[in-house]
Amino acid sequence: MFRIFRLTDGTVPSYGLNSMPTQTFIPEPAAADGLSAPLNPDQLPAAVEKELAATSFIDIHTHLFMPSLGKLGLWGIDELITYHYLEAELFRSSTITPEQYWDLSRQQKADTIWRALFVETAPVSEATRGVVAVMHAFGLDTGAPDLREAREFFAAQELRTHIRRTFQLAGISEAVMTNDLLDPEEAPLWQSGAEGDSQFHAVLRLDRILNRWTEHWPVLASKGFAVDAGLTGDSASEVRRFLIEWCVRMKPVYMAVSLPDTFAYPDSGVRSRLLAEAVLPACREYGIPLSLMIGVRYQVNPALRLAGDAVGRADLRALEHLCAEFPENRFLVSVLSRENQHELCVYARKFNNLMPFGCWWFLNNPSIVEEITRERLEMLGTSFIPQHSDARVLEQVIYKWRNTRRTLAPILTNSYLLLTQDGRQVTRPDIRRDVTRLFRGNFENFCRRGAS
Repeated sequence: MFRIFRLTDGTVPSYGLNSMPTQTFIPEPAAADGLSAPLNPDQLPAAVEKELAATSFIDIHTHLFMPSLGKLGLWGIDELITYHYLEAELFRSSTITPEQYWDLSRQQKADTIWRALFVETAPVSEATRGVVAVMHAFGLDTGAPDLREAREFFAAQELRTHIRRTFQLAGISEAVMTNDLLDPEEAPLWQSGAEGDSQFHAVLRLDRILNRWTEHWPVLASKGFAVDAGLTGDSASEVRRFLIEWCVRMKPVYMAVSLPDTFAYPDSGVRSRLLAEAVLPACREYGIPLSLMIGVRYQVNPALRLAGDAVGRADLRALEHLCAEFPENRFLVSVLSRENQHELCVYARKFNNLMPFGCWWFLNNPSIVEEITRERLEMLGTSFIPQHSDARVLEQVIYKWRNTRRTLAPILTNSYLLLTQDGRQVTRPDIRRDVTRLFRGNFENFCRRGAS
């Protein structure tokens, strides 16, 4: 199973909600020190903050990579600054065109963004504040006129040590990766026996198979699997065999796919057949969930590249059909449209094989996270997973999880306050149990198989 989140010496890292995380440690309280006494309303805010700070979370969806996957893993100041959220903001705040920008080197791009978004204006957006928070966590000058100091700092870091420190500052013990088994750069690394890392867990990503089958079936065929474009004959069973082989190799904690807002199930297309005849049977055979991230409108502005995708409201009856038709499968689900959130909660009340998770992509802003999390608590209690970082650059986990703790503290406090007003007393162990369930236990239990 997943690693224990308390340190072996009985201490836990402290991650302040109103200040940047530090490397201070708070002793785990003894069972008999009176902390089981009921809390009065004035004590609730501090108690919630302390339990959020003392619990090391599992980051259940990222785009990070373990060290043995080499250059696939992004980290450092230039990667932070050129993240596609900031690139999109740049084109609104500068006269530079996308065409001019793409011709620049990585450092030139970062310098351009730093000047436009951090020097010539205050970095008040969520994405720019995140960079400020990361720099502050590492003791760097957040108001510097250039990136020289930051580049020198990151260039001096040894990656494995830097990962451990970054995870500690973020208050996470593990990160779940996104691993594309058809990526021509990544797949050979796994096939050559990439060294595992207990801080990272694999996920088998299926976008190329499920969303672009006509482009990618020849890759499977070239590896000796009897498949074709029309999914005739034994194609579906061969895809299933391919997925199981990769499960044995990668030991993923779930399979995953990002889906457009037009996603429908069932329909007459290849994707529905692949889901029903290959993907879901492979998930059952290997004992892992399928993660569905629904609601992307791909490349509404191709000139922006990674920043060019948008959001659309999906018809979640597809999710209803999947949960009902495949009760032995488990589905981790995140929907991108704000308008779909209530419907997702309703379906989660109807199907216990559905686990809502996170506030994904365009939803990961405190005002929207607050709304969605309150709604989920009201409708689902603590039977959901509040957040994941979706981090594409290593150091992003610092500010993303800091924001989560800061946003969740008043939400949970208010829930406990209402509970006490309605006649039920709350203790520190109650809060600890709930926080652990939300940010660790629900994921561990839903995946069942765990990570080895």
